[in-house]
Amino acid sequence: MSKKGFFWGKIVGFALFGMLVGQPLVSLGQNAGAFARTGFGARGISMGNALAGDASGEAAPYYKPAFAPLGTRQHLEASVAALTFDRSLQFIQLSAPLQSKAGFSVGLIHAAVSNIDGRDNSGFHTRNLSVDEYAGFLAFGLRFSPKVSAGISLQMFSTDLFEGLTPARSVGLDIGLAYKVRPNWSVGLVADDLLARYSWDSSDLGGSGRNITDSFPRRVRLGVSTSQLDQQLRVHAEIESRFSPARVLTRETRLFGDAPAETTDEKILTQQEFRVRFGAEFIPLEGFALRAGMEQLGSEVIDSVRPSVGFMIEQPVGSLQLRAEYGYAREAKAGGNMHLVSITLFL
Repeated sequence: MSKKGFFWGKIVGFALFGMLVGQPLVSLGQNAGAFARTGFGARGISMGNALAGDASGEAAPYYKPAFAPLGTRQHLEASVAALTFDRSLQFIQLSAPLQSKAGFSVGLIHAAVSNIDGRDNSGFHTRNLSVDEYAGFLAFGLRFSPKVSAGISLQMFSTDLFEGLTPARSVGLDIGLAYKVRPNWSVGLVADDLLARYSWDSSDLGGSGRNITDSFPRRVRLGVSTSQLDQQLRVHAEIESRFSPARVLTRETRLFGDAPAETTDEKILTQQEFRVRFGAEFIPLEGFALRAGMEQLGSEVIDSVRPSVGFMIEQPVGSLQLRAEYGYAREAKAGGNMHLVSITLFL
């Protein structure tokens, strides 16, 4: 077999393996902090967020804190996304290497939904409502050898759902490891959203208000990446194992003395599912790249697939380097389109 045939054979086998092990086991709905799992910036989302194994130094440390020491240039990145249904999404990130074996990154995600139709108990319109959510992170990583790097990321989540409800806040923790198996092959392992949970107390609102704790799903992601054709083609694949808490309520009628009464028993179960992601980046010439990807967003293999494409252009501006990126993703579940623009200034 020729070298070219062997290369494409590896790629096809790589994809089939991911599809095989990535079949979902159970069906799940949305969980707390879903906005923070949309992705980060035009590059990541346009490649299906399949960046756990990326070792190019271009991936945002939000995906894996072990990326922090791999970057070679200090830079400031800002992104904005245009979405349907009165939703908005913005990203900002500052990253910098520290000498040759360490690096850090600090960033913020803001998501909002506006023009929500507020109504009273009689069904009459009261006013338009809005929801704001934030995720800030501080990532730090070390390079232990030319092949191994690791990092940790501290995250702060905040969600403001209703003016009469105290905003819920939480701290999360991400841990990541990167390993360069060969000069053109790398793997990565990430544990996401450890400790993160939202807690609300709606008893002050009257009615049936109560204390509610909503934990983020715990996620473990394993990724593999390869660079081929003299670093012009990068292919990424990722599988995620997600553990989500599910509240199960059981109602039954019991006798207390001679009087029947309805009781409710609550149990917290943990459900698991697998998700897969693929992405590719082709760099035909310096300062220009084409990208494409696919991400499985839910348990249904077909209805939950989000395809994406994008491109990058980089040009010097005086003594600085400026990069512009565009990404497009088709939102299968929301039934709309996502357009992203990222601007990066290398300092």
